[in-house]
Amino acid sequence: MNAQMNKLATLLLSLALAASSAACGGAADDNPADNNANNNAPSDFGEARSDKQRLTNPQVPQADQETLVDGNTAFALDLYAEVADEEDNIFYSPHSISIALAMTYAGARNDTATEMAQVMHYDLPQDRLHPAFNWLDLHLMDLAEEPVNEESEPFQLSVANSIWGQKDYHFESDFLDTLAVNYGAGLRTLDFIEETEASRQTINTWVEDETEDRIKNLLPQGTITQGTRLVLTNAIYFKASWLSAFDEQMTSQGDFTLRDGSTVTADLMQQTAQFPYADMGDYRAVQLPYDGGDVSMLVILPDDLATFESSFDASKLDAVDAALASERVKLTFPKFEFEAPLMLTGILQDMGMVAPFQNADFSGMTGQVGLAITDVVHKAFVAVDEEGTEAAAATAVVVGETSVPPTPVEFRADKPFIFMIRDNQTGSILFMGRIVDPTA
Repeated sequence: MNAQMNKLATLLLSLALAASSAACGGAADDNPADNNANNNAPSDFGEARSDKQRLTNPQVPQADQETLVDGNTAFALDLYAEVADEEDNIFYSPHSISIALAMTYAGARNDTATEMAQVMHYDLPQDRLHPAFNWLDLHLMDLAEEPVNEESEPFQLSVANSIWGQKDYHFESDFLDTLAVNYGAGLRTLDFIEETEASRQTINTWVEDETEDRIKNLLPQGTITQGTRLVLTNAIYFKASWLSAFDEQMTSQGDFTLRDGSTVTADLMQQTAQFPYADMGDYRAVQLPYDGGDVSMLVILPDDLATFESSFDASKLDAVDAALASERVKLTFPKFEFEAPLMLTGILQDMGMVAPFQNADFSGMTGQVGLAITDVVHKAFVAVDEEGTEAAAATAVVVGETSVPPTPVEFRADKPFIFMIRDNQTGSILFMGRIVDPTA
């Protein structure tokens, strides 16, 4: 018998394209498929790795750790505000986005670096920012512990970084050293000019492997061209059991109220257990811990979603954290599963990151200007479901032996809500999303 599982996988791509024929070594073909029609199989790649090894025990001051996490949280909430007008469900990994663009930022200079730092909230100088990301990345990869419940699946959280560069193209040794030492990423070389489609397939295959086949065809045709010179990728995969599992026999169909007041029929899971809970007046929150790692899902249920979103910021999140207290909760929570592509190119420019896409200066990568970001593609998958047993659900319920259990507070997530997956120790937001229709 399997315990209730929560599975997430996400990947971000940041793609840099040579912006001039001089930098490209020739003009880019807008339809490279014509030149690569017979060369669509994934291609072999070489490696131009720095001779430096990843630093596995970086000494990062506590103040720098907190500055990094605070900046990442600020970006996560800024991005949420930017996409909140969307009508659909939302899901993305701000952690993944921040890391992939930090690798790109390592080669940014002048106005390009300034705008990236402002939008991404990179509030540390480069010589302290990248070691701080290394510390956080290594901390997250060290979270896995043995599950408490025998029925729980092993806790999985893995992060992978990779760089894909044009074969025989020059990249500065300092840039490669920064990525090797702080992100464990070597430069894998492909021939984007002669094997455009095969290169796209190779990167997509890497994505599938790193996300347990949850993210397929991340790069659609046209994102890789003969002018591509560098692709930076970050993949994060998460899979864990609830510490307090849902009993499948308690799941039933019920109404979920949409934003317009209409309803859809959704599968609603139910349980009563002790959870950190906060009643903030016009919104409530509950924190659902996972088994085997110090990670949890924070669910925020506003009375009015639009009103809450208009003022959702770090101070409001801090207020929720401060108010959370253990409470016996009668919880109703929907099952849901969806894939969420997010084209970040226009969004980041709207947020103020214009120079990296136009008149860019990534001379820290190559020693000269001529590269610019052409696409930032993000794709995420999330599934929340249960196949739990009564035994698993029962063992996680903690009640006093000598007193009558108090009447539980009721938390019915049967209308739009916001959720995030966080590392409890640092507060880092690994994933963030919104459910407006669990059946979509």
